[in-house]
Amino acid sequence: NQVVKAPGDGYTLMMMHQGLAFNATLYANLTYDTLRDLAPVANIGATPNALVVTASLPVRTPQEFLAYARTNPNKISYGSGGIGSAGHLSMELLQSLTGIKLTHVPYKGSGPALIDLMSGEIQAMLLTMPAVMPYLKSGKLRAIGTSGAKRSPALPTLPTIDEAGVAGYEYTPWYGMFGPATLPKSVVTRLNQAINKILSEPAIRDQLAQQGLEIQPLSSEQFADVLRADVAKWGKIIRDAGIRAD
Repeated sequence: NQVVKAPGDGYTLMMMHQGLAFNATLYANLTYDTLRDLAPVANIGATPNALVVTASLPVRTPQEFLAYARTNPNKISYGSGGIGSAGHLSMELLQSLTGIKLTHVPYKGSGPALIDLMSGEIQAMLLTMPAVMPYLKSGKLRAIGTSGAKRSPALPTLPTIDEAGVAGYEYTPWYGMFGPATLPKSVVTRLNQAINKILSEPAIRDQLAQQGLEIQPLSSEQFADVLRADVAKWGKIIRDAGIRAD
């Protein structure tokens, strides 16, 4: 709301993730129009999620996870940061493509869910690479697959969920910069070029890669296309599943 109402002078910007596209459908009473009132400025990058399970769940691959879920419907409880969160919708997509039945346990943020996952109170989550890497290295959680279209450089030995037989499954949340729709095109272009120049610096790319973020510089027009496509794609998933966040 603050960004939408800000002057279009380039001095009020917002860094936001793919949840912006979810919210366009999740909330019935938004005071702004996601596609009309915001100007996509630059895409920073994207990170696939890792499908992680508690140590007590007897699965080590996505195929074993799906087989277990099919023979034990609703017995796998998965956590998320809340109704309509990324962790919720990405698992809804998995269920819609496979027909498996899982039990959703929404939390007030992914932090409490992660604690319960490590203790075994819940059995699975889809989490971003930066969130999950420390717990994989310490052995507190087991990663069995990743959600991107291709294997993640951060976990190259893990198959993607698509590779494991779930055709068409892809969830690679992006992070990008936005401004108010009143931003002049010349300002959007200048900001886009400046951000993409920064992202081309090896030190920046390496630092973000260590956190699991794959740099994906785009023009502002290309980033706008990504936003439009995701509003449509996830809007259908949200409506089909009957999810509301109001």
